[in-house]
Amino acid sequence: LGSFLCLWALRLPAGTGAAARGLDVGSYRERVRAMFYHAYEHYLESAFPYDELRPLTCDGQDTWGSFSLTLIDALDTLLILGNVSEFQRVVSVLQEGVDFDIDVNASVFETNIRVVGGLLSAHLLSKKAGVEVEVGWPCSGPLLRMAEEAARKLLPAFQTPTGMPYGTVNLLHGVNPGETPVTCTAGIGTFIVEFATLSHLTGDPVFEDVARKALKALWKNRSDIGLVGNHIDVITAKWVAQDAGIGAGVDSYFEYLVKGAILLQDKELMSMFLEYNKAIKNYTKFDDWYLWVQMYKGTVSMPVFQSLEAYWPGLQSLIGDVDNAMRTFLNYYTVWKQFGGLPEFYNIPQGYTVDKREGYPLRPELIESAMYLYRATRDPTLLELGRDAVESIEKISKVDCGFATIKDLRDHRLDNRMESFFLAETVKYLYLLFDPDNFIHNDGSVFDVVITPYGECVLNAGGYVFNTEAHPIDPAALHCCRKRKEEQWEVEDLMREFYSLKKNKKFILKRASDNGEGESAKDPEDASSEKGEEKRNSKKRSHSLLSCPSQSFNSKLAVLGQVFLDNT
Repeated sequence: LGSFLCLWALRLPAGTGAAARGLDVGSYRERVRAMFYHAYEHYLESAFPYDELRPLTCDGQDTWGSFSLTLIDALDTLLILGNVSEFQRVVSVLQEGVDFDIDVNASVFETNIRVVGGLLSAHLLSKKAGVEVEVGWPCSGPLLRMAEEAARKLLPAFQTPTGMPYGTVNLLHGVNPGETPVTCTAGIGTFIVEFATLSHLTGDPVFEDVARKALKALWKNRSDIGLVGNHIDVITAKWVAQDAGIGAGVDSYFEYLVKGAILLQDKELMSMFLEYNKAIKNYTKFDDWYLWVQMYKGTVSMPVFQSLEAYWPGLQSLIGDVDNAMRTFLNYYTVWKQFGGLPEFYNIPQGYTVDKREGYPLRPELIESAMYLYRATRDPTLLELGRDAVESIEKISKVDCGFATIKDLRDHRLDNRMESFFLAETVKYLYLLFDPDNFIHNDGSVFDVVITPYGECVLNAGGYVFNTEAHPIDPAALHCCRKRKEEQWEVEDLMREFYSLKKNKKFILKRASDNGEGESAKDPEDASSEKGEEKRNSKKRSHSLLSCPSQSFNSKLAVLGQVFLDNT
């Protein structure tokens, strides 16, 4: 497999593709910025502290638990747009105003990806945003404590015979006695990114443990032909809905196997995904479309494309399958061109929308895939999708108080809702598509070093892993709060090697400048320093840690990130 982080850091000549098509990337970037503030400012004026803005009536509503959800979801987007002062203000507002000790029935899935994920991401980005962090950060901090509190409210949902969680939990009382045991597959398998991050930062293994147990329970209950269904009874482990596909109800389970594998350097999770991938290709893929099939027989049950499936090309790019990803992306892009958006359901044989599924709630998935694939290929077609998305959303969805869900793409009727993912994901991925120099795209050439109770720690070196709500998690942070000395040595050795390379480069350039020569030279002090470092107890490396393709799988941390190799 190719490396996610090497792929992510791939840099082609500036202007490749975009100039050839005459697309003004900077102009579209600023239009996306304006879109964000039009929506964000109207949320603050008309809807805060409710969860979401109702843009047609210019008021607000609670939808997922009364958390001021749009504010949490938009927080890291503020920093990606460069607004550190508003980021700092919102951090203070959230600390003062958000309370999880409330008598509210909340979605376990949505609370995790939006609230826990949003708070963890903001916590890890706080120092970069100029927030005065407390001693011990990133292993402590108010946003981390809030994320932990929210996650603990979800833990009662996992107390089932199978380890698979209920879909809903009361934040004050736990699981209601009459709660349905039927949960969708994604609602069971979409915790490892947030919960493992939380365990690594806090030192409490319970979060990662329950997330892994849930993942493995789904794996254990796959069909003989290697597929999982859509809904399962978490008490009996019996499949209630047996449709297998890559879309709604299943999607982020597959996503988190890949992203969990990348984040945790976990071969088992990647192996699970690759086995699923084989079955998906064998039974659901037709002409670069993915259909829904019966999970035990593999027979087609629904020949439809769902807009939520549009994340798949981006996921394929993370495992290096770029050619297949582009072919599927282009199929999906034809649907966008047909309607000016992606309808929730699209009948592939008929080439048209499905009754009562004609809407487009400003979802991000196709834009997300475009962003990933553009980082990998620089294909200008991907920028054109971004251009079309900006034009469509502005023309169809923009109203005086924000951006409204499109109820029907056929006649452009609107619905009185702006979901928080519009600011968390849709706008963010659009902006990153048009902003090649954003810090999120860092290739490891710059980074920060912070001091933790466990030694030096490298942060902000790039390779961010987005959760399914587009909240970026810095994978290096997972290694900041461990007590294992050998890991601290490995980080320190990496830093010394990196600084040594930089020093040698400067010395060589200076010698060449002084002598008018291009031959290499070595600083005696550097040589002496490096000789001393070879006495370190950690194993001597036979390759440079800055060489992305040649890293061993079990390297604990690398400036350019971890790789998955074919021979591991």
